[in-house]
Amino acid sequence: MAEETFTEIRDRCAGSAHDSRPYWRALDRETCLSDGVRAGTDAGRFLGVLIPEGFGGAGLGLGAAITILEEIHRSGANGAAAHARMYTMGTLLRHGSEEQKRRWLPQIASGALRLQAFAVTESESGTDTTRIRTFARREGDTYVVSGSKIWISRAEHSDLMLLLVRTSARQDGKRRRRDERASRRSTRCGSGAAFPSAPYAP
Repeated sequence: MAEETFTEIRDRCAGSAHDSRPYWRALDRETCLSDGVRAGTDAGRFLGVLIPEGFGGAGLGLGAAITILEEIHRSGANGAAAHARMYTMGTLLRHGSEEQKRRWLPQIASGALRLQAFAVTESESGTDTTRIRTFARREGDTYVVSGSKIWISRAEHSDLMLLLVRTSARQDGKRRRRDERASRRSTRCGSGAAFPSAPYAP
């Protein structure tokens, strides 16, 4: 990407970001994010920078994404949540069906929905994805999930999350990467409405 484009991105970020470090520190202490900051990042489509234009994103590359994260940090904010939103979306972009991409990506790109959480860690297996126990049993076009996850970062700020599950018993001897799947689940539904899953290739 041309350096001029990076300059334009930096200028746009600078115009949207709050440059007061005490402001960001106060938010960090209060563990909250103001609606104004959220609206600003969504309006600029900054966090949908890696989503293809056909799905409502900017369709830019990693260089542009890195530039945005640099500017967020330069303003005194913490870009970790923004980074998470960019890379978590990548699972859907790379492994989701066309129907799933059409349904979710435009809303993620516009900021109408936030997909920032990735549920991996379990109490016994930790982050060792080859030993996870959370299981998804297929029933028709949906999956019924049983199990538990802990330490789900950014779950309180997400409308959707990716849930890493197992679809066959570990001792069955099937290839592990075929045995693990990532499904999108709504954090708005107390019952956890299940969505068709997309294969997850670690």
